[in-house]
Parts: sequence; structure tokens; C-alpha cells
Amino acid sequence: MVTIRFRSKALDRLNQRDDLDAPAELTRPRTWIALVVVAVLVVGGGVWAMNAELPRKVAASGILTYSEGSFSLQSPVSGQINGVYVDQGDTFPAGTPIFSVQVGKRVEVVKAITGGRITAMLGKLGQVISAGSELAVVERIDGKNDQLVAVLYVPTTDAGQVRKGSQVDLAVRSAPAQEYGVLRGVVQSISQFTESRQQITDFLGDDQLGEQFSSQGQPLKVVVKLLPRQTASGYEWSTQSGPPFRIDSRTLVDGALYLPPIKPIDWVVL
Repeated sequence: MVTIRFRSKALDRLNQRDDLDAPAELTRPRTWIALVVVAVLVVGGGVWAMNAELPRKVAASGILTYSEGSFSLQSPVSGQINGVYVDQGDTFPAGTPIFSVQVGKRVEVVKAITGGRITAMLGKLGQVISAGSELAVVERIDGKNDQLVAVLYVPTTDAGQVRKGSQVDLAVRSAPAQEYGVLRGVVQSISQFTESRQQITDFLGDDQLGEQFSSQGQPLKVVVKLLPRQTASGYEWSTQSGPPFRIDSRTLVDGALYLPPIKPIDWVVL
């Protein structure tokens, strides 16, 4: 004879009546709270995505110079330099004698074809040169009151949304931004076509700069007008006074060009 033993809990459960008419509890209160929190977050996120504006900017390197750029003064003849009539930093009008070169028994005078300022003296007294040798780098300026501009070379992949009048911040390498802040400016013009290495070299009068600014491909040239202000440098800075010294041309800068802000919802739409 087989004896079957039941656990007391199982027997009690068999004796209980079925509560078929009792209301079923679908969710607990804490679940409702969680759903409400999620709904608030979704609605709040949607409102933020449609109304918030996120700032954007493009980074580019460049140089402080004058709007007409620079050129390399070359010797038209071969011979020996026997006269140097200007010093580095001198400003002069067009037609000023810069060098004289002894060619056999005659002397050839090398004159400036335009007014400017010597930023680099390459030829030296007594130096033997050949035709085409670079004697000096000359900035094209009309006078000492000409205003500097910043020329930035922006990669084409980033330049599409840069606009005339956009704000620009310039970190000047000769004036640490941690101490003096950044130089303020606005976009004055944007080149319609990309610039080759040779075009950059011709504008700046420096082959090394041409190579540096075109190392990642042919960029677009963006000219930035510096905002004037009564400071030691003559321009506006993010700090109250900026550096206590003059900022000269041929100084390298790192620029941040601010683009029109974008709404987060545009990312979803795009």
C-alpha cells in the first residue's frame, strides 16, 4: 500500500476559495511614479531640443599681417651686394633704394616697387648673389597708421558655414591667453576659392608659411578685422587691457571662428 503525504501548506491552499471576483492589481504605486518621471523627462527634453541653442566654432591657424600681404624682394642681377640702405622694421615709399649690387664695373640699384616695411633682411653687405636671390621680405603698407588684420587659413571641410561678420577669438602666440586673454575680431571677408601653397607663399612672402598653412590641403583664406580699443596694443581683448605691449605683424595666431548656433532638434531632423 502506497502512502501519499501532502505538505500542510499545499493542503491549506487547496482549501482556500478562488477569489475570482477580487479586483486585480495591475501596477504598483512606485511604477506609476517611474512612468510620470519618464514622461516629464521626455517632454522636458523635447522642449529643450526645440528651444535651446548650442554654440559652435571652427579652429584655424593664421598670422597677423596687413591686408595687402607681403612679397619677397628679389635681385634682378647677379653680383655682390655693396650697399644696404634700409634696416629691418623701416617703412618706406615706393621707389626707395633698398640694395645696390656690384655687377662687374657697374652698380645696379634694387628699388622697392611699392611702399612697405622690411620684416626680414636676407641679403647682407658683401654677399655674392645670383639673379632671383631673395634679398628681403617686404610688407605692403602705405604708412605707419595701417591697421593689422588676422589672416586665417580654414580647412574647406569646416569653412562652409563661416559667415561675414562672425565673431572670432584669436590666441596670439606672443601673448599667452592664460595671462592676457584672446584678441577679438570679426570676419571681414572669405575667399571664394581655395588657396594653393604657392598662393599663400606669394601673399605672405614666406615659403615655410605657405607649406605650414597648406599642410592639410588647400584652405580658404579668411580675413579677420581686429576690433579697435584704447589698449596698449590698440585692439580689443577678452580681458580688460590685454598685453601691456604692442602686437606686431608676422605674429602667428590660433583662431576660433564662431558659427551660427544650432538647435538640438536639427540633429534629429538632419
